Amino acid sequence: MKQFSRLLLGLWLVCGLVWANQPVKLSSSGLCHTPESRFYQRTKNFTAYADLKACLDAGGELPASAIVSQTEANEDDGQNYDRNDWPHWVDSDGDCQNTRAEALIAASQIEVNFDDGETCRVLLGTWLDPFSGEVLSSAGDIDVDHIVPLKWANAHGGAAWHRDMKRQFANDMDNLLVVSNSLNRAKGAQGPDQWLPPNQAYQCEYIQRFDSMVQKYQLVYQASEQAFIQAQLTICSQRTPAKAVAP
Repeated sequence: MKQFSRLLLGLWLVCGLVWANQPVKLSSSGLCHTPESRFYQRTKNFTAYADLKACLDAGGELPASAIVSQTEANEDDGQNYDRNDWPHWVDSDGDCQNTRAEALIAASQIEVNFDDGETCRVLLGTWLDPFSGEVLSSAGDIDVDHIVPLKWANAHGGAAWHRDMKRQFANDMDNLLVVSNSLNRAKGAQGPDQWLPPNQAYQCEYIQRFDSMVQKYQLVYQASEQAFIQAQLTICSQRTPAKAVAP
């Protein structure tokens, strides 16, 4: 049960930060109650801790009601999303290479080949797909992935942005990743709590890059998503470099 509780720590981490002026109560029965818990006010015999992590580190456990359901949040993902509202693959500098082409050129390990005389559309190159760990050579087998999907961003605060901000986000090179088209389509608009690259050696970097973009554009996680991200970032920070890159 204690091990199970620690696995669920991430699911309550955000909640433990919200009520910063109220302690987490470790009850005499060994359960950690945060201020939003329905048992919080009833718990009179307790040891106070500054946050949930400290309570669990002291040997406390989460009550069974701590399991967070994501069903309702997932049903609302991407509501009122229209991809046309997010101008993508634009040619900002007028050189005939759109954002996709520029991403392919930047990521290729060799000089790319084009399928026309104006160097507009990339045809061939050498790309390492971090999602699978495989090397790809044909641009036809590749998608340029939005690490934070446009639909996900729309559902997490981006819907209120002006069109110029949506355009900036959709073409931000920090949010673009050259990957196999099959895995990009398997990912769809899912966040890391629902989908991670099958290449385990890349999962930590993927989560870190996803979170970096969320912070850069001040998008807002659902509580369960935030908990998952924080828990995974903690796990990743504790891994040695050798384990992080092991195949």
